[in-house]
Amino acid sequence: MDLFDGHCDTILRCYLEGGGLRRQAGHLDLERRRGKGRWAQFFATFGSPEDMPGRSLWEVFLEEYALFRSEMDANADLVAFCRTGEEARAAFAAGKTAAFLSAEGAELLDCDPDKLRLAHRMGVRIVNITWNHPNALSGTNAEEPDRGLSEQGRAFVKTMGELGMLVDVSHLSDPGFWDVMEVTDRPVVATHSNARSVFPNPRNLTDEQFTAIINTNGVAGLNMYAGFLGDDPDLDTVVAHLEHFLSLGGENNVSVGGDWDGCTRLPQGINGIQDLEKLYEHLLRHNYSEPLLEKLFYSNLMRVVNEVCSM
Repeated sequence: MDLFDGHCDTILRCYLEGGGLRRQAGHLDLERRRGKGRWAQFFATFGSPEDMPGRSLWEVFLEEYALFRSEMDANADLVAFCRTGEEARAAFAAGKTAAFLSAEGAELLDCDPDKLRLAHRMGVRIVNITWNHPNALSGTNAEEPDRGLSEQGRAFVKTMGELGMLVDVSHLSDPGFWDVMEVTDRPVVATHSNARSVFPNPRNLTDEQFTAIINTNGVAGLNMYAGFLGDDPDLDTVVAHLEHFLSLGGENNVSVGGDWDGCTRLPQGINGIQDLEKLYEHLLRHNYSEPLLEKLFYSNLMRVVNEVCSM
């Protein structure tokens, strides 16, 4: 099974708790999918005032970036740091995992366009406009949910498009989401967001939002956090979110963004990224075709990366 997963917080776990990417006790490490098909993974840099009181989030970003690069070097037999689809294909040809880098919350970059440009040069290819706390660019699903993009936020989104970076609208306020759609002419991603019609949590996407993402040729990644799936969720709950997105015409616009190591509860039957194999087999038993599953688990997100992410 080939896999391109759009979101994990494993770098943060290593940063806070120690350990490395080769093997660790959380939801994801490099050994788990060894020999099980092509694997590309977006690794998020992330920091919050709760976890790092008194720390500059820009400093946290730089330290996590250094940790990520150190792990790439230490595990060069298993993984390669990639910025484009072409680099990912080279990694696969060498039998390696393709590791991409994201920033979960523009506050990590001080919402500064110069630091955004530097992050692009460093290899970051996805930036969430916000995490849970509002910043200079916008409100969020969780706080100041009625505030959309500021003028600074609009300019930031435009700069991301010019650089060849993907705008991630997971965590963004609803007005901020629609402002992004007004500003950008590039594919938009919600790397780890489910369907609000299936489970009414504001972190999930409305039907209108998912349709707007389809219209940009973007993707939404299924989030494995139980709190965004439903009450006591299992594999069938994940399938319910998937089938709802497919009913809206999303065959080419659904991917996976497990939120690995960034959430406390997973659905029954899923204990980590290795168990996506169970979901794949479950869908086969429900008469999903292998070509469709290849799109959902791998090629939809890779298509967007190929279209947008540049050197």
